[in-house]
Amino acid sequence: MLRIVVCVSGGGTNLQAIIDGIKAGTITNTEIVGVISNNPGVKSLERAAAAQIPAFVIRPRDFAEREEFHKAFLDRLAELSPDLIVLAGFLVKIPEEMVSRYPGRIINIHPSLIPSFCGTGYYGLKVHEKALERGVKVTGATVHFVNEGMDEGPIISQKAVQVLEGDTPEILQKRVMEEAEWVLLPQAIDDIANGRVCMENGRSVRKV
Repeated sequence: MLRIVVCVSGGGTNLQAIIDGIKAGTITNTEIVGVISNNPGVKSLERAAAAQIPAFVIRPRDFAEREEFHKAFLDRLAELSPDLIVLAGFLVKIPEEMVSRYPGRIINIHPSLIPSFCGTGYYGLKVHEKALERGVKVTGATVHFVNEGMDEGPIISQKAVQVLEGDTPEILQKRVMEEAEWVLLPQAIDDIANGRVCMENGRSVRKV
């Protein structure tokens, strides 16, 4: 059984997609052992409570130094003993030590077709604002393993989503979630849980 910890910052729609996938049996051999949020009072925590999943709030602002936050965050992860850490809209830069401690065991969902509209400053609605400003006709989402770089880890899967005339950032965000994010992330977790996908020698590898 793959033990996963889901890290969130806001509404938790991807968390809900994972919860629903496990309940429906589209994600197999997997259990969520904890949810960590850097914000109190967010919908993600309500979703975790409704699913009876232990949830924890660890805020950078509650610590005098960033290193203290990193230690508290890593200590909580160690207590939960995850096989896989899922960054599902987690808007905090993770500590470098986390990458070395959990090599090939951290994945992230990003709302664009990497390498487009990714890296520092590209998160949440900002990604879709920039895509519309650039006038792209196709966008999408990417699931990737996490390395030391920002959105630079090996890509697991991507799914394209059409940009339509009259789209606002909010409308496009919703379409990307529905058509790509909520599909890709559960699939990736199920693939990892069942040995179909892994990271080897810094590359994403899909087993036959």
